[in-house]
Amino acid sequence: MTDNRTRTDTPSSPSGDRLAELVAAGVPAEMHGWLGRYGVGALTVKMGIVFSEMSAERMVATMPVEGNQQVAGILHGGAHVVLAETLGSFAAGLHAGPGRQAVGIEVGATHHRSADSGLVTGTATAIHLGRTLTTHEVVMTDDQGRRLSTARITNMIRDVRS
Repeated sequence: MTDNRTRTDTPSSPSGDRLAELVAAGVPAEMHGWLGRYGVGALTVKMGIVFSEMSAERMVATMPVEGNQQVAGILHGGAHVVLAETLGSFAAGLHAGPGRQAVGIEVGATHHRSADSGLVTGTATAIHLGRTLTTHEVVMTDDQGRRLSTARITNMIRDVRS
């Protein structure tokens, strides 16, 4: 397995709002060049996702339940999938390396229990890191470490289009 953390395909030193976005999302400084051009994305910011570990093999982030609930007051099932796809796609992007990008081609989730407060932690673990495909299992847990959902995401790796 390779970890291409020091990507240099589209380096761009972030400044102003983009830099603040990366810092608020917990993105390590050594990855700011890779993400400087695009940031972490509006949905990642809107959902309150904050990264604590970032590599192709393992990616961890938290997301608050508050603000991401469905009408019944529990974490929306789609929020689980947003967290899973964010983690799996970022990990696949790191694996892709310079001049390549990851695009999601399949995601599925099983919900095991609900959460009505606190933080949800998502942990993506690589199942397969190949030349053209990556697959990650993403487990979401509550503040007590209980499994809330399990997702699997597959990304296709392709050359960046000019």
